[in-house]
Order: sequence, then C-alpha cells, then structure tokens
Amino acid sequence: MTIDSTQLQWLREQTSLGSLPETVLEAIATQIQVEMVQANRRIVLEDTSPTALYILKSGRLESYHTSSTGLARAISLLPGSVLHLKELLLDQPAEQTVITLVDCEIWQIPATEFAKLTEQYPEINRTVSRQLAAEVDQLAAQLAFEQERQTALRPYLVPRVRRGIIGSSRYAVRLRSDIKKATGDRQPVLIFGEPGLGKDNAAALIHFGGRDRKQPLIKLNCDTLQPNGAELFGRAGGKPGLLEWLGDGTLMLNNIQDLPKDLKPKVVRLLQTGEYLPVAREGEPEPAPRQSSARIIMTSERTLPEIERKGLVPHSIKVPPLRIRKADIEAQVKYYVSLYCRARGLEQPAIAPEALRRLQGYDFPGNLSELESLVERAIIQSAGAEVLTEEVFWSASTKGRRFRFNLLNGYPQLRQFLRSPWYPDRINYGFTLTAFAVVVAMLFLGPQSRDRNIALNLFWAWWWPLILIAFPFLGRIWCAFCPFMIYGELAQKLSLKWFPRKLLPWSRVEADRWGAWFLFGLFVLILLWEELWHLENVAYLSACLLLLITAGAVIFSLLFERRFWCRYLCPIGGMNGMFAKLAMIELRAQQGICSATCTTYQCYKGGPEKGEGMETGGCPVYSHPAQLQDNRDCVLCMTCLKACPHRSVELNLRPPGIELWTTHTPTYAEVCLLFLMFGAAFLHRLPEIEQQFGWNLHLNHFGIHAGVSMLALLVPGAIALLAQGAMQLVNRQLKPRSFLELAYGYLPLVLGANLAHFTRLGLSEAGRVLPVTFATFGLSGAGLPVLVADPIIIGFLQGVTLIVAVWLSILLTQNIARQPFLSLLPQHLATVAIGSLLWKVIVGW
Repeated sequence: MTIDSTQLQWLREQTSLGSLPETVLEAIATQIQVEMVQANRRIVLEDTSPTALYILKSGRLESYHTSSTGLARAISLLPGSVLHLKELLLDQPAEQTVITLVDCEIWQIPATEFAKLTEQYPEINRTVSRQLAAEVDQLAAQLAFEQERQTALRPYLVPRVRRGIIGSSRYAVRLRSDIKKATGDRQPVLIFGEPGLGKDNAAALIHFGGRDRKQPLIKLNCDTLQPNGAELFGRAGGKPGLLEWLGDGTLMLNNIQDLPKDLKPKVVRLLQTGEYLPVAREGEPEPAPRQSSARIIMTSERTLPEIERKGLVPHSIKVPPLRIRKADIEAQVKYYVSLYCRARGLEQPAIAPEALRRLQGYDFPGNLSELESLVERAIIQSAGAEVLTEEVFWSASTKGRRFRFNLLNGYPQLRQFLRSPWYPDRINYGFTLTAFAVVVAMLFLGPQSRDRNIALNLFWAWWWPLILIAFPFLGRIWCAFCPFMIYGELAQKLSLKWFPRKLLPWSRVEADRWGAWFLFGLFVLILLWEELWHLENVAYLSACLLLLITAGAVIFSLLFERRFWCRYLCPIGGMNGMFAKLAMIELRAQQGICSATCTTYQCYKGGPEKGEGMETGGCPVYSHPAQLQDNRDCVLCMTCLKACPHRSVELNLRPPGIELWTTHTPTYAEVCLLFLMFGAAFLHRLPEIEQQFGWNLHLNHFGIHAGVSMLALLVPGAIALLAQGAMQLVNRQLKPRSFLELAYGYLPLVLGANLAHFTRLGLSEAGRVLPVTFATFGLSGAGLPVLVADPIIIGFLQGVTLIVAVWLSILLTQNIARQPFLSLLPQHLATVAIGSLLWKVIVGW
C-alpha cells in the first residue's frame, strides 16, 4: 500500500505516536481509514468496547463521563488527539463518551487491524508503557504538591457556604443581586457592614457561586497577620506564602480595617498589579516580584475610602444591618430554629406571634449573630415545648424602651375595653356632648356665684384639682373626652355631609413654628382675664371662656383636617401635653413590627377593617405611635390601638417623666408655657401676697392690677434665669446644660404649685356639691351633708405637695443634666427659693 508522506509527517509531529519508530509509524499509516463526521454526532459511548483507534485530524471533539450525583465534566479535544490507545492495548471499555462539536475529519484504524499491528510491533506496547509511567510520575508529583498545599491552606480553609441570604425584603433582594453580580468575574470585592452580619459568609457565596468554585477559599483575619506579611507573601528563598499555595483560589481578608499599617501599601499593590514581594531577610537584596492569580475579597466594618478612591474595588457590597431588615426576622428565626433542631434531632417548635413581635421590636446591635444565639437559648430554655413564647426570648433593652410594662398584655380586659365602641365615642357622644351643653347653660342661666352654681363649682372646685392630680397618672387623658373637640368633630362631620368639600391639609412647618406660641399667647390672655375679671366666681364669664375655646375648636375643624386645633392651638391641650410628660403611662408602638409588617399605616392614615384592625379615620392629631418621643402629641384616644392589625400598639407603665432625660426634645415655646403656669400660681395668690408681705398692691385699680399680674407671671422665670447665669459663672470649666434643657427640671414644682393652689378649692368647696346643686335651682340646701376639710389639713396637704414637688424637681434636674450636684447647685437653690415663696403665699405658715 502506498504511504502518504504528508500523512506520515503529520502523525510524527502532531500526535503522541511520534515517539514510535519510523517503521511502526509507516505500518500504522497504511491502516488509516479517513472518515468525515458531521457535527453533533456521537462517535463513542462510554462503558462500551471501542471499535477502532481514533485520531482527530481536524475539527473539535468533546468527551465526558455522565455522573449520577452532579453535572458531567466535559473536556474539549483538539486536532492530534488519539483516542482509545490505552483501552485497546489493555482490552478495557471506553471511559468517556465522545461527540463531535463541529464537522470533523477523523482517521481511524479498526480494532482488529490495530491488534495485528501490536502483535507485529512490540514497540507500540513499550512506548505506551513508558508514556503511562511518565503520566504516573507526573500524577504522583501533582499529588504530593496537592497534599503539601492542603496542609498549608487547611488552617485557613473555608470548606463551604454556611447559608444563603435569607428573607424577601428589598434589602435581601438587593444583597442577593450584588452577590450574584460579583460571581460573574474575578475582580476584587469589598464587603462592609456592622459586626455579626455574616460578611464572611457573603464572601463564601461569591466564591462558591463563581466558575472557580472548585479552587480553595481561605480566610485570613487581618488582626492576626504579622506586620511584614510573611505568612501571606512567603519568604525569599524559603517557605512559600499562602498566595503561592493558593494559585487560582480566593483570598478573603477578614476585617481589612485591622490590617497592620505596614501591610497596607503591599495589599494596595497586590490589588493594583496582582504582584507581591516575598519577605527578604535582613541584609539580603529585594527579591523579584511574583505574580498572583488569586482573587481578593475583603470584609470590613466600614467603607475604605483609601482603597475605593483608587478604583481598586469594582464590587463594593454593603450588608444591611438587621434593624432595617425587620421584615426578614420571621424567616431568619424559622431558619435558625430549623437549623438547630435538625442538628440535634429535635422537633421544631412554632414561634408565638407575641414572641415574633417582641423580636421585631428589638434593634439587635449584634445583628444575625445575636439573633442566632437568642434563638438557640430560647430553644434550650423552652425544654421541648411545642411553642416558643415571648418569655423565653430576652434581649438588652434600648435606652428608650427600658423599664416598661405593657398594660394591654398584662390586663386583656383593658385592651378589650379600650378597643370597644364605649371608649371614647359612646362616652363622648352619649354623655359628654350633652353634659357640656347643660353645664354651659347653667353657667349662663343659673346664679352667678360659685357658692350657688353647681356648674361653676364643678369647673373650679372639681375639674381643676382632678385634672392636675390625673396628669402624673394618666397624662393627657382629658383630651380623649374633651368637649371642645367633640363639638369640633361634630361640626366637621355635619359640614362635610351638608357641604361636601376637601378640608385644608396641615401646614406642618408653619404650625410647628408658630402654633405653640399662639397657644402660649392665648393662655396669657386667659390667665389675665381670669384674674382681672374674677372668672372663678362669675358664672357667665366662665361660660364665655368655655365657649371661646369651643369656638376655636369648631372653626379650625371646619377649615382643616382632623384635630388641628387640638394638636397646635388649644391652650388647654398645650398645658395637658406639657404636664403629660410627667405621666407614668405612655402610648407607643413597636417600631420593629411597624417597619417589618405594616404597609398601610392605618393607625396614622386610617382605612378599612383589616384583620384585627378596625375601620378608623386615622390618628386625629396625625401622630404615628411608633414615632412618638414624648407624651405631648398623644391624646390617648386609642384610635391607633383599634386600627392596628398587628398588635404593635402598647400602653406602657413606666417611670414617671422618664422621657425628659431620655428621648425628649425641648422647645422654647413650651418652656415659656412652663414658666407661665409657674407664674400662674403666684398670680392666683395676689391677695395672699399682699397679706403675707404687708404690701398694698392696689388690686382695686384695674391698670395697677393688670401690671402687678404681669409681674407675678414673670417672677419664677426671672429667678430661674438668674440661677442659670450663676451656674455659668460658677462652672467655667464644666459647661452647664442649656437653659432650654434644664428648664424642664422645674416641671414637677410647676405642677405641684398649681395643685397646691387648687387643693384649697377642692377640699373646702367640692364637698358642698349637694347644697350648691339645690341652690342652683332656687331650693334651700340647709341640712344637706357637706364634706369640708379642716384648714389645718388643707395646709398640711398643700405643704406636703410643695415639699415633694421641690425634691422631685431637684431629682429631675439631676437626671436631665447628668452632672455633679454642686455644679447644679444654683438651680437647686432657685427651686428651693421658689418653693419657699410658694409655701409662704399658699400655705401661709
């Protein structure tokens, strides 16, 4: 048979058969059969005996072995590949399935002809044996290298991903998207976020999600690296570094912000060029730079401007803290419960809704690590219970949530009552609406003195003492039943029914700026009117005062949405909001639940019935319970409690006035109102001031009386300002708190002073309700029982009230300032001085 010299030369130069003797190659060439095979055709099936020796002349082949546990690993074969040489010599089945990727020219020698050639030419067996021996030596060397490599990398190796990104919030979706984007290349990555977020797990997700997932991933804690970086870069002429062992793997530099200062430029160079210098011994020349093919992923607790500004990190991924991913907490808790129970063969308990709400209401400063330990601790504490209740979860309280007891959880009947139609609507529209009209009518039509008009008696001898006593206990509870706003709401509803229109929205910026000053000015006028025209003993003038406030509520309800008057302009509401800050109860909502599960904000906006939530018109004063920082803007109407479908709203028992030294924001207008109410205690006692100090104030003269009244209102504020000036002179090194902050320290004394003033009316006239009622209707009340306290008892109670108020003011000032007692001594002395003056003019002993 004629031998093709071109064919023979190609076999010698392009195939592994070129090492055979010339005579053997010529014999092989004579047996070659040329076959053209189209693309996507199978040539050989794995685990079957090969029918020929195949040599790929042109085109591309692909070989693979199917796997029952994973994807088949395919190998591309190029021209010159010799197939089934070993299988035919050893009489073994084919190990790989071979297909054509494109049209191919394949040379083949039938198995029977190749068997004859091997018998005729033993050199074929010897040559193949030498090649196999060389391959074995190469494999042994590779195995030894791999074993040494694994030994070097094992302490730092990250074998797998611990978990995926759990949750469906927009933050979780964005994080998954960022990680997926980073898996598409081998560019450096910076993952930053607070401690406990699993940033190293995110790095593992990037590595194992990429095409080099079979390469090793190692994790180095930067705070443990040597300043010279020898373990990372190796030593010149000595022990290789981790970068050399790593090859095409991934290096995770954990907590890169803790990297030794001397290593930072070396890491920057590695990121810029991929080069590094092994560490040279002292006195030796600098070694030649080496190239690293490893991918770099860095984790940090903050951004790294010195790296990001240089454009060295194409992928910068922020891992959001758990406190803004409250919607994912339920999924996270269930995952940790499942993980813990599966590992120990336990039955998975359910999570009580109350427990979940409590977890969502907590900010988790330790993030996922804290949540995981919290869940594990709860499972252990539950001792195999079917449900994990609120009691087995606990966490560190935040500043604004300390020392609280939710009355709605402790007393379910209270929750039921506050969510019922009775509170406050049926009480307001069934009783208060009519009772107020009757009171006003009796003030106009009945006798004009307090000893003969029951309505006047109720207003001054009952309402004022009771409302002042209620402030420390129930806060702004009066506003929930306020008749002024009931008439305002009624006018608003009827006008919208008869004249449909869109009410004006609130101008929040302007109202916040000027509303408090408006009610302050209105209160000044009311106090002067009360003093100069003796309102407490003139029934029709008291009725005019009530109607004036009611008119304001009605007018502004006809113009604006909801309770604009009540929120910003009502003088009684301003007083109530200020004193409510001393209350031992508060209405709040769990921010975690609101941000995690609420999408409708029905407590704020109003809306139809949803789940447990009732249909409401929303908060009448536009306050969201989760955003309240103090009691000023909550009227305790419980609309939010009725509207909330998630049981987020809480009515908490708390230390009285705790907001004043934790979350409170002071305002100048409210401080002015505080000192106005302070001065009112002196204003109401001008006759006693004349008597106690022997002064003739000419109170019978209207002009002089008005001037003296203005001065009386200014007395406490003047003393407080003098004390503030003294503190600034005394404490030159320690800067005192501002007057705006410290002024609230006087608030207990302001309340105590007004309560002490009205105690006399309450204990000397409130008990005459029966004879006064008879006198109102022209009847004789002679012989009817009266309850009147002895003047000594009244004085004793007034004195105790003032003493307690002084000490509470001193204590509150200390809590607000958080400064040494002596540095605040001028204000404490001012408190005692004002208290002493009040004692002199109120108690009179």
